[in-house]
Amino acid sequence: MTPSDASAGASDGRWSNLDRPPLNAAGLKRALVGEGGLWTSLEVVPATGSTNSDLAARAAELPEGAVLVAEEQTAGRGRLDRSWVAPARSGLFFSVLLKPGGAVPQERWGWLTLLAGVATATGLSRAAGVDTSLKWPNDLLVTVEGEERKTGGILAERVADGVVIGIGLNVTLTEDELPVPGAGSLALAKATVTDRDPLLRAVLRALEQWYGTWRAVGGDPAASGLQETYAAGCATLGRHVRAELPGGRTLTGTAEAVDTDGRLVIRTAEGQHEAVGAGDVVHLRSVH
Repeated sequence: MTPSDASAGASDGRWSNLDRPPLNAAGLKRALVGEGGLWTSLEVVPATGSTNSDLAARAAELPEGAVLVAEEQTAGRGRLDRSWVAPARSGLFFSVLLKPGGAVPQERWGWLTLLAGVATATGLSRAAGVDTSLKWPNDLLVTVEGEERKTGGILAERVADGVVIGIGLNVTLTEDELPVPGAGSLALAKATVTDRDPLLRAVLRALEQWYGTWRAVGGDPAASGLQETYAAGCATLGRHVRAELPGGRTLTGTAEAVDTDGRLVIRTAEGQHEAVGAGDVVHLRSVH
């Protein structure tokens, strides 16, 4: 963007915070969309309710690899219908459309949430110089002044012939702007880079790499290295946890592994093992 472009944008109200410039949509397309690659289209919109909802509504007419990015989400959603809100241009809010088709059995599609977590952590480590850990199944954690905080989340939703994966990341949020206690941002975690353009490019490139590897082996989490890599970066493993399960049941124990179906294996105080496929997990304390 040239200085004249910036002045025009500021004067017509499109953006006024010089610390939070808009994404360079044309530059992102040039860098990411090309023949032979996964990403087939990339659209940046000023604001929307939910990129997941918008992309899911158009999934039947779009090819695999469509990317929708919003500068602001007014009705962003997390797991369990939790809301995800943040100031405009303070983070990355985007969704991608993947269609594994016959290359991957549908029973393995559940791994896409964990795959997106691994890819996002990989991309942020490379581009932002910040360590990001994973909280099963879909949260991204950073350390802020010695405290573990959530800085991002992932929501995967089935559509007719594929999966829409939404990723939300707090990038430049200040302490005063955090939506809830215990939230964090890359800036608060002392990331070396908070420019959203290179961060988005890094995450999408890592996602393309991991998805290609996983799909090439039929979605096998072991053969693709996904299961091992996820476990290595998962802050939940080795912790005492409380899992709040569908139906109101609660399970407390030690998180010991992620099995071949992507489920969290918890060992109870009685020594029994139970695999949890859905639910809300709370970290209680580490096991030494």
